[in-house]
Amino acid sequence: MATLILVRHGRSTANTAGLLAGWTPGVTLDERGASQAAALPGRLAELPLAAAVSSPLERCRQTLQPLLDARPGLPLHTDERIGECHYGDWSGRKLAELSDEPLMAAVQQHPSSVTFPGGESMRAMQARAVDAVREWNARIEAEHGEDAVYLMCSHGDIIKSVVADALGLHLDLFQRIHVDPCSLTAIRYTGLRPFLVRLGDTGDLAPLAPRESGTDGDAAVGGGAGAP
Repeated sequence: MATLILVRHGRSTANTAGLLAGWTPGVTLDERGASQAAALPGRLAELPLAAAVSSPLERCRQTLQPLLDARPGLPLHTDERIGECHYGDWSGRKLAELSDEPLMAAVQQHPSSVTFPGGESMRAMQARAVDAVREWNARIEAEHGEDAVYLMCSHGDIIKSVVADALGLHLDLFQRIHVDPCSLTAIRYTGLRPFLVRLGDTGDLAPLAPRESGTDGDAAVGGGAGAP
């Protein structure tokens, strides 16, 4: 079956501000995120991409724009199922503030039990994302052959949940996975099992260095600088 390249959107204004963006409108790439997006065509230059699929949220569309400009014939599709988790009443709030919420402990330790106030459950988030991947795998293979490579641009928690599924991990373990902004994760699907061949690849080892509290991190419930 197809090989899927998962791209997390570039660093956003919400990442910089330490906000849980969710589907909050007006969240765009910051200056660094735009630079990360500009580098994406070069990083993917060796790959004959069959198609690109994007979350409908602006930060993902912005991340893909330089790639689309460099490859004007690359088909672009939008799929709401790989859009960010619907965090409901938590959307737009500061992660530092949310860390005091009793539910946050369950988000980190037992996410399969969590439904966000006014939002969706983390189980539903994973289910829709995995369904989307499986359907796109079948479509891409049918149209372009079993060796085809395609790309999805999505969000941290979505990508982590897809990786957990590929590894056969329970959703309660997905918080052990981390993907930086504009990182590349590759999963090769076969008829018997998926193979994780890249995880959170940025080509940059700087994120492995110790970070000062409050520096730019991963503004998702899954963690990052200063997050639980």
